Amino acid sequence: MSLLSLEEGTFLVRLARSTVTNYLKESKKPVPPQPPSPRLYEKSGAFVTIEKLIGEERILRGCIGYPLPHLPLIEAVMESAISAALEDPRFPPLKIDELKEVVFEVSVLTPPTLLRVNDPKEYPKRIRVGRDGLVVEMGFYKGLLLPQVPVEYGWDEETFLSECCMKAGLPPDSWLSRDLKVYVFTAEVFTETSPGGEVVQKKLM
Repeated sequence: MSLLSLEEGTFLVRLARSTVTNYLKESKKPVPPQPPSPRLYEKSGAFVTIEKLIGEERILRGCIGYPLPHLPLIEAVMESAISAALEDPRFPPLKIDELKEVVFEVSVLTPPTLLRVNDPKEYPKRIRVGRDGLVVEMGFYKGLLLPQVPVEYGWDEETFLSECCMKAGLPPDSWLSRDLKVYVFTAEVFTETSPGGEVVQKKLM
């Protein structure tokens, strides 16, 4: 999928919020409005992040999505929004009165690509903070971090790899193992600047 316009990104963020609002009120997904472009029906990976605004700080309230392009983008955003609001095991389900306190963010993902290296020590030089998201995989263990995460926390490439390993439930130095697979992807990120407010594209670099 080629780069999305701000209009398309705004549509997806508004869709995420309206889906959760409707689901909390009526326990069902709304019928999505006509999108500004038919390509929003194309299959794509997507994540929805919900953050609580406390002063100037954004505190994670839920984040779930689809790494792979198994669903049409509109459907992936709607499903991810409900899951991020109600099914993230790290948080209690979002309550309807919290909607005025949270911002919605949508990340549209490219398919993950396996990084092939001769030596795992090459990984930090092969990834770039601000551009890449990571997926690590070893046996049944798998972890994903979106590209905006290391930017927000100020991590370097090695820390990014270690944190992704820990997200998978692995020791932080597991990225040095030849048994670990590392995938990279990129994402276009659109976010509300305030609860229900203006939508902007997040610049990561």
